[in-house]
Amino acid sequence: MPRWKALPEELDPQVREFASQLRRLVDRSGLSLAAVADRTGYSKTSWERYLGGRLLAPKGAIVALAEVTGTNPIHLTTMWELAERAWSRSEMRHDMTMEQIRISQARAALGEFGPVPGGPQTSPMAPAAQERRPAESLPTASPSAGLGAPPLIVPGTERGKGIPLRGPDRGRGGPGGPKGPGASGGGTGGRRRLMMFAAGVVGALLVIAAAFLLTDLGSSGDDKAAATPTATPSASVTPSLPAGVKCTKGGCTGQDPEVMGCGGAFAKTVSSAKVGATLVQVRYSQTCGAAWARLQQGVPGDKVQISTATTAGGSGTVGADKEAYTKMLAVDGPTAAKACATLVSGKKGCTVPQ
Repeated sequence: MPRWKALPEELDPQVREFASQLRRLVDRSGLSLAAVADRTGYSKTSWERYLGGRLLAPKGAIVALAEVTGTNPIHLTTMWELAERAWSRSEMRHDMTMEQIRISQARAALGEFGPVPGGPQTSPMAPAAQERRPAESLPTASPSAGLGAPPLIVPGTERGKGIPLRGPDRGRGGPGGPKGPGASGGGTGGRRRLMMFAAGVVGALLVIAAAFLLTDLGSSGDDKAAATPTATPSASVTPSLPAGVKCTKGGCTGQDPEVMGCGGAFAKTVSSAKVGATLVQVRYSQTCGAAWARLQQGVPGDKVQISTATTAGGSGTVGADKEAYTKMLAVDGPTAAKACATLVSGKKGCTVPQ
């Protein structure tokens, strides 16, 4: 079974080449992802995303990987810069596509409400009135038509198309204008629709106000007092955890430190010991309030265990990558736990606080 999954097909060729180069560096180093995470300060989950092409690794992670694998950081950084530009271009294309989709959805939603009221062709009477009304009958503004009077725009008629009426011409045909039912009917229909719309708005506001008053009057002062929350002095506030950290204290016991985000930058070595050529350490995370044991430079079959004065934790066995670490154990402080190694050669040893 291959170690790496296939990279996403939609990945940019430049990003694909960069992710493949990172995989080759990790393969040549012989380190597991847990070891890479512990030595670079970036979590195992993050490296899975970087090497899987789901996320572009930050420049700091690339420099740290170069130091861990003994690679020239200048060459690796150059490849990262090219990949970063390609990644930015891909994100820009994605954002433009999503913007076009949102615009299309907005236009489709607005189209459901039909044409804007007061616009051309809204009233069926408007075209007929336009055909019957001679051009010379359109009203014109004059000094005697009522100076300072605001223009009146009546929806649904030819006047709704932007022709202002002033003074005595307001609300009826201008001098010499048509007196037939075709011209007057359009204005009357427009005003009726306007009045019906205004009445509907006022009615809706009255219903909302009545519901609010009934709700307020229906609840007595005692009910309000009972509904008001009171602060409980004994309630404890759980502090927020940093991004990526998923447990703390007892919730971390028996959990993988890399999976729960307690390793990397949130952990440090608090005690260590040499057992033959093998290095055994206690790793402690103050953020998570937990510790675990780690064994390095071992051979397959070597075992390491974490424990406190009162509790024995889990153990880990060295595999092909010459390293092993245990699950976490909740501790009261950095000196509360110790790690012990049992080698296949028969040697044993435990850590001492630094």
